[in-house]
Formats: sequence, C-alpha cells, structure tokens
Amino acid sequence: MHSLVAIVTLLTLLLYFYMGLAVGRARAKFGVAVPAISGHPDFERVFRVQANTLEWLPIYLPSLWLFALAWNDRVAAGLGLVWIVGRYLYMTGYSKAAESRELGFMIQALATGALLFGALGKFIWIAVQTGI
Repeated sequence: MHSLVAIVTLLTLLLYFYMGLAVGRARAKFGVAVPAISGHPDFERVFRVQANTLEWLPIYLPSLWLFALAWNDRVAAGLGLVWIVGRYLYMTGYSKAAESRELGFMIQALATGALLFGALGKFIWIAVQTGI
C-alpha cells in the first residue's frame, strides 16, 4: 500500500485546487471575464501559475507513483513534498513578480527529475536483470 504517496497526491491536488480558486478571485478582482486569459498583468501571473502547474502535473504525478512502485513509498512521498514546496514558492513568487518564480521552479523541476529518472533507471535495471 502506498498511503504516503496517496496523501502527497491529494495534497498536490489540493494545492492545484487552491490555484484554480485563486484564478477565479483574480478574474473578479481585475475584471477579466471568462473566457479571456489576458488582461491585467497581475491576473495573467496568477493564471500562468495555475496553467504552468497543470503542464507539470502529467510529468510529476506518474513519476511520483512509478518511483514509489520502483523504489520506496517514503522517499517518493518526501520528493513529492519537495515538489509541493517548490510549487508553492513558485506560486507565491510568480504572483508577485515574474522574475521571482525561479527558485520554486528549480526546486520542483529537480524533484520531478529525481522521480522521473529514478523510476526510469530502476525499471531499466529490472528489465535488464530479467532479460525482458
């Protein structure tokens, strides 16, 4: 059972849910009507945080689970928490100024890379060992 990774997955989705709500609040605050995705620069940064996070979820979430299956639930969950912290820093930095997003981006990118390449390496090793 991978309860820790399941909890981290749910925390990830809660963060993303919060980002979606933030976009709705920014739309109201800055008068950007649906379906527009441009307008006030402060709105656009909040929107990009949510959109950029959506772009990373298909890489991060499968990598999180595959790493847990290949290696260890606790290590995967820990890297997932690092990803969440990175995305939170990305969100708070980018919402203030575009140039303030870099630290959070690097943290989450490194966590994703560790999960992705860690899982890939282990499954390649297993395939080689079993002759598949």
